[in-house]
Amino acid sequence: MKPVRIWFTKDNECKYISHLDLNRVVMRALHKSKLNIWHTEGFNPHPFVTFALPLSLGFKGVKETMDIKLLDDDYNKEEIISALNNCLPSGIKVYDVTEPVMKAGKIAQALFEITLYPETVDLDTLYNNFTELLNQPEILVMKKTKKKGLKEIDIKPHILKVNVTKEDDCVKCNMPYFIKIEEFKDYNLCENNIFTAINILLNNNDDINEIKITDFSKENQN
Repeated sequence: MKPVRIWFTKDNECKYISHLDLNRVVMRALHKSKLNIWHTEGFNPHPFVTFALPLSLGFKGVKETMDIKLLDDDYNKEEIISALNNCLPSGIKVYDVTEPVMKAGKIAQALFEITLYPETVDLDTLYNNFTELLNQPEILVMKKTKKKGLKEIDIKPHILKVNVTKEDDCVKCNMPYFIKIEEFKDYNLCENNIFTAINILLNNNDDINEIKITDFSKENQN
């Protein structure tokens, strides 16, 4: 049995597929693809699939992952990519197959790439507002938890070194961000927390055009 990690993008109309519906879409694609994969045992066997991080509704994913187990140790990467893409909707595209570097549950940091285009303010104002947000001692957002409902949390301590640049027509930011925090065991932080904080600062304007995850790392990495 061989565990493999499937890398895919989630864009266009598929940005609005919930994580639960994405799971259903992937299950159907795996069944139709006829790939020789391991199924769970028991009364209702189904393909074993593990997603690293659920993507918030409406967000573009350029480096999404899911783990499956192949029954054959030898596999052809191109055949797997082709078989899955033939069974997936156009907004979901598999582009690579690798061996997992770490288990999905060990992922604790993500590198977010944020792109903002000035639609309601000029470029300088947008840049100043965004850097002002990142320089605040606290960045407070409301987060839904599993046990306590809505809770106000400060995401500032979980943002690592940030690089913000002003381009010709937009503001870009590379933001390493802790998504799993020891003190917050009942929930994970996600890209929607960042979106909420920026949106509040920009007075709910539509300047946020893209937030995407471009890399993952373990808890003890910086």
